[in-house]
Amino acid sequence: MSTNNHYLCQLAELPDNSSLGFDLPDAGIGVFAVRRGDRVFVYRNLCPHVHIPLEWVEHEFLTADMSLIQCANHGALFAIETGQCIAGPCNGQSLQAIEHQITDGALYAITTE
Repeated sequence: MSTNNHYLCQLAELPDNSSLGFDLPDAGIGVFAVRRGDRVFVYRNLCPHVHIPLEWVEHEFLTADMSLIQCANHGALFAIETGQCIAGPCNGQSLQAIEHQITDGALYAITTE
């Protein structure tokens, strides 16, 4: 099993309380990152309810007050820190967390094949 690092962005391109989406063609998936201060959370861009991308507008994964991740299709709400669905049709399910690292100010997703 091999591990691949996928460059996502410079951390400075992901402001606090924001989100960005990314395609990982080599891994065949889409992911998104959310920043909370010094912490970054990366999840697969896939609603656990119907297995479609979460956003309608590019890079917009958060509620208007930036407190939760929201599925634009069904309104499901997810905790940023855990990916756990706290309201909506997938209540009790979770987003798939993606391993990641920050190296020299750059954010990388880590996938295993």
